[in-house]
Amino acid sequence: MAGRFVRASKYRHVFGRSTRKEQCYDNLRISHNAWDTNLLKVNPKYIAVNWETGGGGAFAVLPIGETGKVPEQIPLCRGHTAVVLDTDWNPFNDSLIASGSDDGKVFLWTVPEGFTLYTDADEVADIEPVAKLPGHSRKVGHVLFNPAAENVLASSSGDYTVKIWDVESGSAKLTLKHNDVVQSMSWSANGAMMVTTSRDKKLRFWDVRQERAVHETAGHSGAKNSRAVWMGELDRVATTGFSRMSDRQLALWDIRAPREPINGFRVLDSISGVCMPFWDDGTQCLYLAGKGDGNIRYFEYENDKFEYLSEYKSPDPQRGMAFMPKRGVNMHENEVVRAFKTVNDSYIEPISFIVPRRAEVFQDDIYPPTTGVKPAVSGAEWFDGKDGIPPKIDLGSLYEGEGIKEVPATAVSQPKVAPAPKPAEAPARKEPEPAKPAPSPVISQPPPSMKDQTTSMVAIASKYADDEEDDKQADGDDSSSFEEVAKPVERAAPKSTTSPPAATPVSSSPTPTPAPAARAAATEESIQDEIASIKALMAEQTTTIAAQAKLMERLTTEIDDLKAKLS
Repeated sequence: MAGRFVRASKYRHVFGRSTRKEQCYDNLRISHNAWDTNLLKVNPKYIAVNWETGGGGAFAVLPIGETGKVPEQIPLCRGHTAVVLDTDWNPFNDSLIASGSDDGKVFLWTVPEGFTLYTDADEVADIEPVAKLPGHSRKVGHVLFNPAAENVLASSSGDYTVKIWDVESGSAKLTLKHNDVVQSMSWSANGAMMVTTSRDKKLRFWDVRQERAVHETAGHSGAKNSRAVWMGELDRVATTGFSRMSDRQLALWDIRAPREPINGFRVLDSISGVCMPFWDDGTQCLYLAGKGDGNIRYFEYENDKFEYLSEYKSPDPQRGMAFMPKRGVNMHENEVVRAFKTVNDSYIEPISFIVPRRAEVFQDDIYPPTTGVKPAVSGAEWFDGKDGIPPKIDLGSLYEGEGIKEVPATAVSQPKVAPAPKPAEAPARKEPEPAKPAPSPVISQPPPSMKDQTTSMVAIASKYADDEEDDKQADGDDSSSFEEVAKPVERAAPKSTTSPPAATPVSSSPTPTPAPAARAAATEESIQDEIASIKALMAEQTTTIAAQAKLMERLTTEIDDLKAKLS
């Protein structure tokens, strides 16, 4: 091994850049309520922030472009008779927002056209709600619009329910019943499923329209709040919470088999503040913002685990946080994510996360197509059982100032998720499965140990390696598990017509070994078939090795824990 290799990533050097005070939103009166909410919600036009008022409840709407010190008197969204606990912008209408309050009601509001905080009028006119959705018997702690269906809203309450509202009719058509207070909820990308965490320490995956929990499992064991976020179009969910020893934890769940988190619970630190998770589908990165501290960690998701990238550190702690939708970031500065944090309950500071590149053209590799402003289905269609992924838009058209342009569905590639091995299984001892029929069948049996598998891979690669590059290959053979292992085969394939033993076709009766002349006369098509078979075998061996490495790491940790207990 020549040395330690670094995992390849476009986002390894992403850094967070703070904003000067004059470019922040100052002179605010942010709510001091202790309910666990993000306090902020943002879209490309406006910021919504829970407001501290003397009587009743209200929240403020700040136009994105009106930075600096806001006036002493500004128009507020008033109407609730108790403090506002949460808000959420409609993903398909930047002027429509929902709010939930301690008075047990859900209100809908429309921001007037040309709305501004600065006016010459003697009296400031507040914004009135356009619709009221009564139905909960206790406080409404969270509201969240469906990300795929138009005008479908979810609200969670202290009455231990999550109600699904048809905003157009103003009625709650579905109810998800829990055993305790709901602490967080998150929709799947197609809006068909939902994940919730609650005070009973349970993690639930819901088939929403069937009003039943498909899976219910034990989540984080700590007494403090837990959060969950659905990871975009993947069938994975990330959660943050606490252990029994009050250590902050991060966990990754497979929604198909969520009995235990993939690779267990990951300890982050011992800070007491709740971690607010935010998933960025474009970069496949997870951002964790801590309440009560000024740091934001970010991880890249790859091969069913979160790879730590870096951390934005600030001396100013945050209580609230919101992330801008991708269509609102500044692509001319290679900004991949923009976050907004509250500071001292008096101002909001934008933070830009930037990929450090020197380029004057659109960077399509870090800006894949993203969700636009058109829903996949209408509300009525969704309640009838139809769902889908909203159409994507080309960020390059926004970069060039051409407006929003949709991308054909066939041009958008879906991310692939590698299946995670079950914790109780040892891949090395698993009985080999019978080979499936194929045009060019090969003998494919799981080797008994990691050492034997590694030796087999080297032997296969050496059959196609150039003699002149043996020394170079010895120095460059220690690539990380995130890189392709089959590169030696691709480089040397055109220079050799000798088939390796591992790719010998299996016949029903014994046959003599082909003569060298017969092998030399093999067609180019058969050679390519053999090479493809070898690649498949090597990929299978690589997956098995990675799974065994994870198992050995876990067993080592358990042995260390047992030793510590015995001592």
